[in-house]
Amino acid sequence: MSYYFSKEYLEEPFISFMKEIGKIEYYKCVKCGFVFSKTHSELSHKVWEKLNNDWHHYEEFEKTKRYNNIKSHTALPFHSSTGNPPPYLEQVTMLNVLYINGIIDLSDILDFAGGYGTASKILQKYFNFEMKVYDPYVHDNIIDYTNYYRGDKHKSVFNSAMFEHITKRDDLEILNDLVDDDGCLILHTVICERIPDDPDWFYFGVVHCAFHTNKSMEILMQQWNYSCSIYCPKSKCWVLFKKESDLRLEKINLINMELQNNYLYYKKGFLDYWKGF
Repeated sequence: MSYYFSKEYLEEPFISFMKEIGKIEYYKCVKCGFVFSKTHSELSHKVWEKLNNDWHHYEEFEKTKRYNNIKSHTALPFHSSTGNPPPYLEQVTMLNVLYINGIIDLSDILDFAGGYGTASKILQKYFNFEMKVYDPYVHDNIIDYTNYYRGDKHKSVFNSAMFEHITKRDDLEILNDLVDDDGCLILHTVICERIPDDPDWFYFGVVHCAFHTNKSMEILMQQWNYSCSIYCPKSKCWVLFKKESDLRLEKINLINMELQNNYLYYKKGFLDYWKGF
């Protein structure tokens, strides 16, 4: 790793969140382009946990405030003032499309680090499927969270917007260890050809500290023994499969023909869809 660039927050509420931390130093792998925050990786567990709690509770407060402002009026555009939320409806729609076509198994799916369970709630309400949710930090009283035991295996593991929050490799190993030998890992994060050395890039945030490139994800897939992958531009999700299947490609081609667009892309190894930056 070599030094890449630094970033300092000078506006509220970020400056208050980062008061104990100060300037962030980002480092880059000279071989694969993976970028991480050396500053975040060296935080004590107590400081890192406080930063996450402060930020996510602020996000939830802002969401509640917006809801209270608009619920008594006619429909208004929703604008997130605290970040770039995942495309939840598109994600669960993709899950349903893949399930109906026999590409993934929804009978045993876990949302790991599922936050407030937004994806699970949408999947249950609109598609009548239950997705178990595990999260060690935040909880919503509306849904039942499942316990996590190292050694558990699931046919499908869903993971949205976690990869960019990781400060150590072991946290990724915990996630991968949950995937059955013939299962799949469904993930949402930003993965592109090159991580820009621009402090104002949209994905650099107070709790975002790890940024993968196409090459680094290809390496990770090889180390974890995944054979092939799907990318869905609508949901901005990758599906990584442990085992190869010729029938899977036939099903993907059929889906694209039915929907009359390139809804899914398929490739052996990692599907390097985003070539920008």
